[in-house]
Amino acid sequence: MSHARTGGGVSRRLLTGMAWAALLLALWLCGHDTVDEPMTTAPKTGGTAAPGRPPARGLPPAHEPLPGAGPQGLIIKAMGVKAPIEGHGLDPRGGVETPPYERPNAVAWYQDGPLPGSTGAAVLVGHVDTQQSPAVFYELSNIKRGAKINVTRTDGTTAEFTVEDVSVVDKDHWDDDKVYGPRDPNRAELRLITCGGDYNRAQHEYSANVVVSAYLTGAGQAPPEAKATSPNDSEA
Repeated sequence: MSHARTGGGVSRRLLTGMAWAALLLALWLCGHDTVDEPMTTAPKTGGTAAPGRPPARGLPPAHEPLPGAGPQGLIIKAMGVKAPIEGHGLDPRGGVETPPYERPNAVAWYQDGPLPGSTGAAVLVGHVDTQQSPAVFYELSNIKRGAKINVTRTDGTTAEFTVEDVSVVDKDHWDDDKVYGPRDPNRAELRLITCGGDYNRAQHEYSANVVVSAYLTGAGQAPPEAKATSPNDSEA
């Protein structure tokens, strides 16, 4: 998934074995348009946060996790995003597949990890842009704490998440546990990730990742229009 100036991407190298418990040993890279699928680290279970973590001041309490159901669409009103979610596994190189650049406004869900709305930290990755235009997560770095993120699901429900924090994590300080591990093992959490930081034209890569952390705060029935694809898809 690319960052907000020219193409590139974020994916993750995983070791073989139990997918969500896998530990990545390789460094990640966020790439430029000359790189098809730049790499990042892989999500894993576990985390360093203490159980029963209370919500940050001013944020709503956590909603109990929902029964398992696959994701269909992502809606972020604060960013003007309404995008389809695709389930992706590993590519031949051992990284998590991202949507192809022909679908820059689609979002990839790491389908070997938790379901959005269920216990654990579900991971969604998306392009920031391509050579031609901005993509689905172009404005991700600007989302504010407290903003709502909705994921429509295959059982007809919508899982509502509240943004807890937004960070730009430099690749030299990347920590799998802190980024991918649930902050509270009893909550349903969400991570939205794309490229960030400075772009190195010589190396065709970005120096960091934008990581948005959110947690489940509500649930309801999905509106019919929620299944629509991003309005920018026709421009891909």
